[in-house]
Amino acid sequence: MTYHLAGDSTVAPAKPDELPMTGWGSYIEPVVEAPVRNLAYGGATTESFLADGTWARLLDGVAAGDVVVIQFGHNDQKLPELGARGGYTVRLRGMVDDVRARGARPVLCTSVERRWFDGDQVIATHGDYPNAVRDLAHELDVPLIDLTAFTTWLYEDLGPEASVALLSHFAPGEHPLWPDGLADDTHFHERGARRIAAFVGRSLRAIERRDGDRPAMGSQLVS
Repeated sequence: MTYHLAGDSTVAPAKPDELPMTGWGSYIEPVVEAPVRNLAYGGATTESFLADGTWARLLDGVAAGDVVVIQFGHNDQKLPELGARGGYTVRLRGMVDDVRARGARPVLCTSVERRWFDGDQVIATHGDYPNAVRDLAHELDVPLIDLTAFTTWLYEDLGPEASVALLSHFAPGEHPLWPDGLADDTHFHERGARRIAAFVGRSLRAIERRDGDRPAMGSQLVS
């Protein structure tokens, strides 16, 4: 079985010149103890992932019994035409259908939250997008990994100061790509990516344990 990842920069493999900034998808393989194929990329939306052929390329490598993990939203929300209850969920629904048609299992993820604090509480920055994914997962009976809830808890549990270490914050002169320094509260430092990957990986293992004895039915696995 192989895990296939579709998503944006918060999931994507690191660019060598940007390390230790990286997405969580780079670090789940040791947790799930199975091959991982990560096609996520920076700036991706549900629309661009389909339009540029990346989704078709992902599907070409999917076999029956594989798992496809889907996390979008960060960039979709910047485009009003991809509204949470419009094009965004229409495309997610189509992705779920495509995966199931190959006898594989889709898993939906809500977006990782941005580390924006108001006092000791994290500000919700994704509007209705997380709820739209939760509702779609319930409607389609698709496993859900709620990364919005998890990352909100994680940042608040650590607090405004300690949680900085999970994101890409570099002092002036610390990183050659950002000589003047960087304070990025969206993209993970390797430390943060590993924390998210551990949660995702263990969640996927729990889903496998729950669903592992369920047989395939036609072209769609019972979920």
